[in-house]
Amino acid sequence: MAKKNGGTSSSEAGETQSVTLIDVARVAGVAPMTVSRALNRPDLVRSATQKKVLEAVRATGYVPNMLAGGLASSKSRLVAILLPTIANSIFADTVQALVDRLTASGYQTLLGLTAYSAAREEALVEAILGRRPDGIVLAGATHAKPTIDRLQRANIPVIEIWDLTNKPIDTVIGFSHEEVGKRVAQHLVEKGYRDFGVLSVDDPRGLRRCKSLIAELGRQGIDDVPFEVLPAPATLQAGREGVARLLKARWPRVVVCSSDTLAQGVLAEAASRKMKVPGDIAVMGFGDLSTAAHVYPALSTVRVDGATIGMKAADALLSRFSQDRGSQKPARVKIDTGFTIIDREST
Repeated sequence: MAKKNGGTSSSEAGETQSVTLIDVARVAGVAPMTVSRALNRPDLVRSATQKKVLEAVRATGYVPNMLAGGLASSKSRLVAILLPTIANSIFADTVQALVDRLTASGYQTLLGLTAYSAAREEALVEAILGRRPDGIVLAGATHAKPTIDRLQRANIPVIEIWDLTNKPIDTVIGFSHEEVGKRVAQHLVEKGYRDFGVLSVDDPRGLRRCKSLIAELGRQGIDDVPFEVLPAPATLQAGREGVARLLKARWPRVVVCSSDTLAQGVLAEAASRKMKVPGDIAVMGFGDLSTAAHVYPALSTVRVDGATIGMKAADALLSRFSQDRGSQKPARVKIDTGFTIIDREST
């Protein structure tokens, strides 16, 4: 059996020899403490040194023992992010900004999918807390009571995103879904629309927006508003099937959708029926996906600054991580990032 650098191979020795942090330091030509800082706190290390350390990690095949580091510092350097779905890109900017900021500060992220299920979220939270994360990010501010109780007892930062509530578990960063619905209704009525149809998937936050819209239309004297709810997640097919159901009952003048994905399905169905948009039917989405401005006709929608939500969530976590865990529990924080109605050709 060939030998490497004069040593004995794993097979000859009869056991696997793990690469250690000291081995990486030797290859990189730096102190072990420098290797530790480069891996755990890269912001404290010069870029040239960090590059040498990462090259040594690749060359040696070193895998950091995050558990051992966590035991030594009482920190796992792990943040869990729970989202309802990754079937569309509505959360993409938020997750990218959040992960980039945490990674640059030496934290790793773990992604879990709740599928819009409170029971599944509860199970994920229980499993993740067993891995001792330093913090948890949750999409939405509506959770089962056992989930809330468990998170409050965990004594770690909990950031709820893409929502607002007056009673956050810890910190909530996002916008009011009720206000979105109300403002969209007012905007479309001001444009002269009186005959509405509404499409949503079975998503708690999407349903809140749509119900708020319908309530505001009622205040405007518009009471008969057909409302179709489809199984999550949102897809183009769901949008096509949903508007087909609406059209069977009657021909709404404008269809408001809980997501851009559904709205693009409505556009596709309208095109297949040779309906003119907005001449025969107008369409309004939510989310301002990267495709919204480039479909035909360009989609009117509601823009949410997902990247800002992600950055603020990361900053809130990092600020809390720098505090002593034994210090007094901080006050609950609510940060409203707002939203913008985008008027394009579809309305």
